[in-house]
Amino acid sequence: MKLTGWILALFALFQTAHAQFPGAGGAPGGGNRQGGGQQMNIGHFYGRIVDKATNKGLDAASVQLFQNKFDTATKKKADVVIGGMLTGRNGDFSLEGLPVFGQFKLIITAIGYKPIEQKVSFDLKMGPGVDRSAMLSAVDKDLGNLKMEQDATVLQDVTVTGSKPLITMGVDRKIFNVEKTITAAGGTAIDVMRNVPSINVDIDGNVTLRNAAPQVFVDGRPTTLSMDQIPADAIQSVEIITNPSAKYDASGGQSGILNIILKKNRKTGYNGSVRAGVDSRGKFNGGGDINVRQGRINVFANAMYNQRRSKGWGQTDRFTFGKNTKDLYTTQYNKSVFDGAFAFGRFGLDYFIDNRNTISISQSIVNGDFKPDNRTNFVYDSIGGSYAQYRNTTGKNNFRNYGTQLSFKHLFAQAGKEWTADLNFNQSRNTNYSDIRDRSFYDLDMTVPIDNFEILQRVDAGGKNRFLIAQTDYINPINDKIKWEAGLRAQVRKFESFQYNTFNNGTPPVGNNFEYTDHVYAGYVTYSQKIKETFSYQLGLRGESSGYEGKQIGKDTYTNDFPISLFPSVFLSKQFEHKQDMQLNYTRRINRPNFFQLMPNTDYTDILNYQTGNPGLKPEFTHSLELSYQKTYGKKTNTFLATLFGKYTTDLIARYQYMGKVEARPDSVWITTYINASTAYAGGLELISRNTLTKWWDVTTSANIYYSKINGSNVVKNLENERTSWTAKMNHSFKFNKGWSFQLSGDYQAKSALPVSTSNNGDGGGGRGGRGGFGGGPTSTTQGYVNPFYGVDMGLRKDFQIKKNTATISVNWSDIFRSRKYFVHSEATGFIQDDWRRRDPQLVRVNFSYRFGKFDVALFKRKNMRGDAEGMQNGMQGIQQ
Repeated sequence: MKLTGWILALFALFQTAHAQFPGAGGAPGGGNRQGGGQQMNIGHFYGRIVDKATNKGLDAASVQLFQNKFDTATKKKADVVIGGMLTGRNGDFSLEGLPVFGQFKLIITAIGYKPIEQKVSFDLKMGPGVDRSAMLSAVDKDLGNLKMEQDATVLQDVTVTGSKPLITMGVDRKIFNVEKTITAAGGTAIDVMRNVPSINVDIDGNVTLRNAAPQVFVDGRPTTLSMDQIPADAIQSVEIITNPSAKYDASGGQSGILNIILKKNRKTGYNGSVRAGVDSRGKFNGGGDINVRQGRINVFANAMYNQRRSKGWGQTDRFTFGKNTKDLYTTQYNKSVFDGAFAFGRFGLDYFIDNRNTISISQSIVNGDFKPDNRTNFVYDSIGGSYAQYRNTTGKNNFRNYGTQLSFKHLFAQAGKEWTADLNFNQSRNTNYSDIRDRSFYDLDMTVPIDNFEILQRVDAGGKNRFLIAQTDYINPINDKIKWEAGLRAQVRKFESFQYNTFNNGTPPVGNNFEYTDHVYAGYVTYSQKIKETFSYQLGLRGESSGYEGKQIGKDTYTNDFPISLFPSVFLSKQFEHKQDMQLNYTRRINRPNFFQLMPNTDYTDILNYQTGNPGLKPEFTHSLELSYQKTYGKKTNTFLATLFGKYTTDLIARYQYMGKVEARPDSVWITTYINASTAYAGGLELISRNTLTKWWDVTTSANIYYSKINGSNVVKNLENERTSWTAKMNHSFKFNKGWSFQLSGDYQAKSALPVSTSNNGDGGGGRGGRGGFGGGPTSTTQGYVNPFYGVDMGLRKDFQIKKNTATISVNWSDIFRSRKYFVHSEATGFIQDDWRRRDPQLVRVNFSYRFGKFDVALFKRKNMRGDAEGMQNGMQGIQQ
């Protein structure tokens, strides 16, 4: 039977060959043939995959055979998988039922080895006089032992043989690789942001993007974590989305999204690191991370403990014009110490159900305790005489933050088609108390007290924050040029806050209890298409409805519901010759007032600047237009990016200062609150350049020229605020032999008008303690300016090997010239003020880290590796079907 089968097969082969090519030799090509011929699928490739060093067979290596075929749908040829399998324990493979004509591509991959890619064919020779036995041998071809070489970049533990560029350009974002930022080692995300183009960090650690506080995401989702609660050593990259499309949350107003990507690795095997450091103030930091993948499960964990001792100095000179009282000169001298520590922990797992379905869960925990000690001396001088006062504040702040993420991802057989669903729950809690002690003296040396007792103000405050987000997204590529995307999102936040002020142990305390709940429900759809390979566009529409309800315990209730608002987005992209790209985009976004801006509680902690919220605030709407040009040039792929942007905002949320009464003071005082200004304009030019000068020297330079104007005539006649400023950054990275590297970075801010309010981010400038708008606190008024200042940071790093793993010692020095001195001149109705401040100059950190890992094919049991590989094989076969 076997002999008969071979004879019949051989006869059929000859009949087909002569029918297709009468009287001719073998023809090129393969796959489906035109002209009535029929392809015979009787070919057989076989062989063995072995380790090049040991010559032993490799188990569970993936073998795939491709053939270039004509696609009737696209009218183009494409590589199609026509066969594949996993090798046996001895490395053998066998591919049968193959077409005998045409050229094929064999691709072999195995974990821990360099892939093999080679062309193969049966080399059939047709025509009269051809040896029949040779024909038979040709369709049953032994490819021999194919030797695979171990991949040094994978198997030699985690030795780094290359490095990522500092900046890469995405379609809708800029991606900054900050994993090896030397000057931020041992610090927090605030230290990282000082090195990122487009980002500015002020003396208080407030982060702004194009002069507005961004929406902060962690791993693509909103978070309740603040910048100073995220360790720098846990950050892998930072993504900046300056003009988010309809796919993203429409919140953020004039600013964009700052997405912090935390470190995570899914390679089979294990890898991790441990690290420790100390700074020049004797404060320690330490931590580590671990990632283990076996079979279908990937487990990861990060932990960090960071002690901090922050010091600050300042002086404020203020002249207050008398209205019902005499003119008054006030000089304030300030010295503060912020001492404490925080711990950061994150752990989770990914479960690969099969090749197309993955479920992930992660949990983060942050805990911190800090003790502020603020010493302030006042000197008051008026026509009626002079006197002095001290105001010393001590206390304790505590915060807790918990974040839980649960996500599911399904990949369809069609490439690029996927469905994701995730649930994110964040909750935080903070408590703090302050003891503020005041005493006044007749003399400026503070030796003769006016009264025989101190005035004691006790402040007890705190709050809770719960943040739930449910989201699902669906991506459906119609073909390689057209794609649809759609998604739904629900967000519910609940805040609770209280502040009680007790004066000289009196009762009842002065203060407020406040609860606040808001919700946002949204859906979006986008359509994108590529035309003629060089032009593409994306159209998007997002719909959102929102509302909030706030309640002062024992007082009033505030509610507001906003109907569905539509947020369109348009992105146009054009590619030109010589690696040039241009993009034009438009979006409409919203900035809803945040918790602190709405809360009508009065903050009594600063006697020169009482603050309260405005529950009647409305959201602001912003139209953004952005034009970008990108050029890649030179043999070392240098990059230049220029962006011209403009924004128009209605009902801008801005700070405003007025004279009024507060419950704790019998006379009128300055009170800062928030208003809706009528309109605002902003525009600017952003330039970013990345250049590889030599193989050991990279330079990234950025500059931002910014102008803004607010019209507040709806509040006070002729009330305006204009700002013109520019900033620049430069980062030099040097790599030398034997693992040495050096980083030098600097930033400069030119003289500028005072900030305007542009965002609802409580940590970044729109919330309590932020800067901007009309009036405002000591550094934020209708008229004034900020003096120019600059700062320079440096870091030195040495990589070396310990038992084939990589260890690193680094030293970084911030503000090496002690030049980050923030000087502000401000004027408003009622006073003129000059103040300067300095925080944490010339701080030195020494850090050590040790990275370990092993990505070996034989690390875990063979059966587990094979089970994982078989899942990959099943997915490959599903794609063929």
